[in-house]
Amino acid sequence: MQRSDEVERSRSTLDEIPSTSSDADTAHSTAGASDGRMAGTRRRLGNLFSVKVFLGTLLLAVAGMAVGGAIPIIGFFGRFAGLFAVGFLVGLVASRRRYLEVGAAGAVASGLGFLLSTLGSAFLPVAADLLARYGVAIAGGGAVAGMLVVVLGHYFGRDLRDGVTRDID
Repeated sequence: MQRSDEVERSRSTLDEIPSTSSDADTAHSTAGASDGRMAGTRRRLGNLFSVKVFLGTLLLAVAGMAVGGAIPIIGFFGRFAGLFAVGFLVGLVASRRRYLEVGAAGAVASGLGFLLSTLGSAFLPVAADLLARYGVAIAGGGAVAGMLVVVLGHYFGRDLRDGVTRDID
């Protein structure tokens, strides 16, 4: 059995041993390689999804749905026409493919639009009961429909942009 002063002496001698520089360099180079890999991953993910484009497209989609829904007689279908126009515009203007951002923005705008129109179209207690029972299905159906319409508009906008910018052979 060791005495407590001998244990303390052995700990102090271990603390005084200088570390080799190669261990510190290895730890530093490993951290640098890890940071480099993470930066590359962030860069690739940044190229895959742009938050700025998503937010801009979301604002345009909400405005397009509001303008399209304000058209008399075709108000419900006008919302989809507004979403199509937003997707078409983004496809025509953007230099890169932005299907993910445009689809997500159209889905969010359309899903929320369906929920809000359900609340506004019926007597509040009836609408609240309807949303309590089928709210997820209503929002999901609206989100899927809006995503398909806006992505289709984006596709046609990119197709027109490609046709306009392509060289004539």
